Amino acid sequence: MSNSTQSRDATRQVAERTMKRVNASLRKRYRAERRFRMYGILSVMLGIGFLAVLLIDIAGKGYTAFLQTYIELEVYFDPQVIAPDGALDEETLRMANYNSLIRESLAYLFPGATSRSDRRALGALVSNSAPFQLQQMVMENPGLIGQTARVTLLASADADMVMKGMISRRVPEAERRLSDMQIAWLDTLEDRGRVEKHFNKAFFTHGDSRDPEQAGIWGAIKGSFYMLAVTLVLSFPIGIGAAVYLEEFAPRNRWTDLIEVNINNLAAVPSIVFGLLGLAVFINFFGMPRSAPFVGGLVLTVMTLPTVIISSRAALTSVPPSIREAALGMGASKMQTTFHHVVPLAMPGMLTGTIIGMARALGESAPLLMIGMVAFIVDVPKGLFDPSTALPVQIYLWADAPERAFVERTSAAIIVLLAFLILMNSLAIYLRRKFERRW
Repeated sequence: MSNSTQSRDATRQVAERTMKRVNASLRKRYRAERRFRMYGILSVMLGIGFLAVLLIDIAGKGYTAFLQTYIELEVYFDPQVIAPDGALDEETLRMANYNSLIRESLAYLFPGATSRSDRRALGALVSNSAPFQLQQMVMENPGLIGQTARVTLLASADADMVMKGMISRRVPEAERRLSDMQIAWLDTLEDRGRVEKHFNKAFFTHGDSRDPEQAGIWGAIKGSFYMLAVTLVLSFPIGIGAAVYLEEFAPRNRWTDLIEVNINNLAAVPSIVFGLLGLAVFINFFGMPRSAPFVGGLVLTVMTLPTVIISSRAALTSVPPSIREAALGMGASKMQTTFHHVVPLAMPGMLTGTIIGMARALGESAPLLMIGMVAFIVDVPKGLFDPSTALPVQIYLWADAPERAFVERTSAAIIVLLAFLILMNSLAIYLRRKFERRW
């Protein structure tokens, strides 16, 4: 065999061994890629699964809050109770003992409840707001005095929980808030068609209350609206102005670099630090009122500004340099180029960043706790300086309440908050897709 033949055989053998090593390496890499892809899919599925479990748990606990139990009674508006001396002035009608009218109506349905304790237990089936409902009816129509009317009254929170199945009847009587006798009375009322469930409109129209059946989120929603309005009015122009200056006009030196570093650092600062800042500056130094939506809006503005500035600068950077060069080449000034061409093209990205920042502000509670918005406030705020709370803080307050009925209120408020957040993020996605230009 010649040397050339031996050389070709050796080369072929080396090539075959090399190809085997390459193929083995490729198979190994392909297996690693498949494993990585599988790990990624598994991670996504786990994340979706955890999110689904969370949402299902919240919805399962909270959907019942959108229905409320009512008890229908035949109420006799006894003149001897409402106006014993015959006077029908406003003060007399307001101070009448309407609770006794309700107890008499219930006693008529259950004549066996004769003792004082039984009557008290029977009256506990109806909400504490029921006498005020009768009071309002009489004050609006004094002609009801001396007549019998069918009235639908709000049931108590405990009765509502029993009728919704949230309190098990199998639990020993000593561990329940309602006795076996009270549950039997409720069953009798239901059999007689006097127990109804209606849409809980009060949940969206009332403020907070110590009684779960009367508690609503309207005060928290208005407080959040006022705070977001203040935040938007301040953070949007200030954030965009700062971004335009830093990106288009500011000279590149160590001072602007220091400002940029601080803005990026502020975006990562825990939100409670901004609450401490608001407590020290706006309340202690400037003497602004606690629990006011205006102060909350100022705190959220300071917290939101870094996000708005960073997103606005990113939107300005995404505008191609050719736009600037073309405008300058046509004789436009730097100011005209920026505000007539660059900013309008970057505005969709700026709006998207602002909406995302507002969504973050809507879900924050820690900075608001520091400025006193954790206080129990019943009245719905009518202005920027009235005491108020916010929806996340309201959720925090209800989650700490011991009553079982507040659990469903908490979950229902979370559902409403998530709906607002999803709506705001969907609006940001819509604006980005509708007005975004791909260069």
